[in-house]
Amino acid sequence: MSGHSKWATIKRDKAKTDAARGNVFTKIGREIAIAVKNGGGDPALNPRLATVIQKARANNMPNENIQRSIKKATGELGSVNYEEMVYEGYGPGGSAVMLDIVTDNKNRTSADIRHIFDRAGGSLAGPNAVAYLFTRKAVVVVEAPNKKEDDITMIALEADADDVEDNQDGIFTIYGDVSKLAQIKSAFEKSGVKILSAEIEQVPHDLIELDDNKYASFEKMLDNLEENDDVQNVYHNVAMK
Repeated sequence: MSGHSKWATIKRDKAKTDAARGNVFTKIGREIAIAVKNGGGDPALNPRLATVIQKARANNMPNENIQRSIKKATGELGSVNYEEMVYEGYGPGGSAVMLDIVTDNKNRTSADIRHIFDRAGGSLAGPNAVAYLFTRKAVVVVEAPNKKEDDITMIALEADADDVEDNQDGIFTIYGDVSKLAQIKSAFEKSGVKILSAEIEQVPHDLIELDDNKYASFEKMLDNLEENDDVQNVYHNVAMK
């Protein structure tokens, strides 16, 4: 799985301006709504909600925003009925793209996402069009500048992870079965390693290279998708430059 784009995605997010932070808060708020809908509003009894709250705090989301999102999801402050969906599509150069969607208006979302693909010379596709090119995995990205790859690999193996990728500059990506996410994350936390990200992701089997023109179109499409409030996560099989 070498070359997976997760760390590249994190770096892209870090490079975004503070003006984009509101977009991040909106997406996390929707994640909270879905977590509450499926497991209740008590993070002590709802592991998914507890994980989203950790993510919110890691992104400096104010606690009042977090509590407001939970109360809205439980109906205390009114409610919006969000639905989870997965979209698939083809980007420039035949690239494969999968999207995690959370929306309160499927017709609006479908039209918006189709327009983004069309403008980039790609197309929105049907279910299972590109899903076979990806595998759902637990993906944990850690920052450990004082540890070698062998040290990280040892912790990963003890946590029953499958693979470790050295992203250079002290950043490592650990992959494992989806059922092992909490176990892997906990093992690194206990080892004093900083967790940058810990989520279930669609990991591409292989990456493709795009020429400069197609890459520019792809990157613009990626920006447009990530800026859409209904798009929670974007997965693709393009090697980022």
